[in-house]
Amino acid sequence: MKITMIGTGYVGLVTGTCFAESGNDVVCLDVDAKKVQMLRSGGIPIYEPGLEELVRRNAASGRLKFSTNYEESIRDAQCIFICVGTPQDDNGAADLKYVQSAAENMAPFLKSGAIVVCKSTVPVGTNRKVAEWIRARTNTRFYSASNPEFLKEGAAIDDFTKPDRVVVGVDETEASDVLQEIYRPFLRTEKPFITVGIESAEMIKYVANCMLATKISFINEMANICERVGADINEVRKGIGHDARIGFSFLFPGVGYGGSCFPKDVRALASVANEHGVEARILRTVDETNNEQKHVLFRKLMQHFDNDLKGRTIAVWGLSFKPRTDDIREAPSLVLIESLLEAGAIVKVHDPVAEENVRHVMGDRITYCVHHYDACDGADALAIVTEWNEFRNPDFDYIRVKMKTPVIFDGRNLYDRQKMAKRGFYYSGIGLSALPVST
Repeated sequence: MKITMIGTGYVGLVTGTCFAESGNDVVCLDVDAKKVQMLRSGGIPIYEPGLEELVRRNAASGRLKFSTNYEESIRDAQCIFICVGTPQDDNGAADLKYVQSAAENMAPFLKSGAIVVCKSTVPVGTNRKVAEWIRARTNTRFYSASNPEFLKEGAAIDDFTKPDRVVVGVDETEASDVLQEIYRPFLRTEKPFITVGIESAEMIKYVANCMLATKISFINEMANICERVGADINEVRKGIGHDARIGFSFLFPGVGYGGSCFPKDVRALASVANEHGVEARILRTVDETNNEQKHVLFRKLMQHFDNDLKGRTIAVWGLSFKPRTDDIREAPSLVLIESLLEAGAIVKVHDPVAEENVRHVMGDRITYCVHHYDACDGADALAIVTEWNEFRNPDFDYIRVKMKTPVIFDGRNLYDRQKMAKRGFYYSGIGLSALPVST
């Protein structure tokens, strides 16, 4: 089948490449000529494990092409997926200017019976607007569909090729039938293809992300309470996670969520609710709780050093908002680093893949280290922000030698606090009170 993806960002590139891998002829269309040239040359603009190999293989086979030309990309396509960004505006609502541009630019070149699929995360009612924008510029008959994505950065290829479910919102069964055929190779393990109304499909994506964000903010708040009352959040988590009604997923305390989805989608759904006269109290609180949680490591550092960080060297491990990605959008690390710099601290950082992105934001105000041990040279304290695997079992004896003082503030609870105390470290996690250091 001939498929066109409008947008070569995270969703468009992963989705288009996986469609090509299953035998479809895919064109990834983007208005960014530099990005298209990079893709044609074998490079990719994002870091996602396994993606570069898939892109190169399918491009070499001719099943995956890249273009900036709307007419060439749209005229033969049976399915056109809109995968452009929907950034938030000053009020937290989703900005649909890129979605509208994609709809209007494709309209003159649609062939009869083509299916326009909105895969971008958009507010309820957007697919109807897309159809109106297209109809204002063409009399060609086409179908509309909503197909929300559920990709996790760092595991996107597995998520796409082995989905929990595929959700499609349609008005006509003809569109549903075609989309089910496209997704059939990925649903061979009896995972469901769920057909709903268009508005319901738009809502499903927001509700899913907001539910997960709520679990994160909830467990973070519980962790903060545990720390004050002397309870261990890890023990509490085990005690509630075995309740089938709660489960363990997204029940790990930390320094708050970030990335391109959860923060934006929570605010966007709250904005939609407000527009329709509904006070989204829970969503507003989830967002506020998360923003506050991003300051937890800084508060711990300030308290430990008697509110004086001036001239102290703080090592930071992990910059991306989560492991296995270079995405730093709304990353807790940036909040911590800015606070440290404002307090007069010297900041040394390491991340396996995200340092270049941080360099564009922070410039030379901080020191970038090739190895995570290098960041510990002369450090008064180490702050762990992202749970990269290479941070899980470090050489603690070597770290103690490197650091000025053996102090660790762990934003991801990677280590056993009793073992850390025996190793001679002052160790403070999230929802875990520090134990006396063994001598």
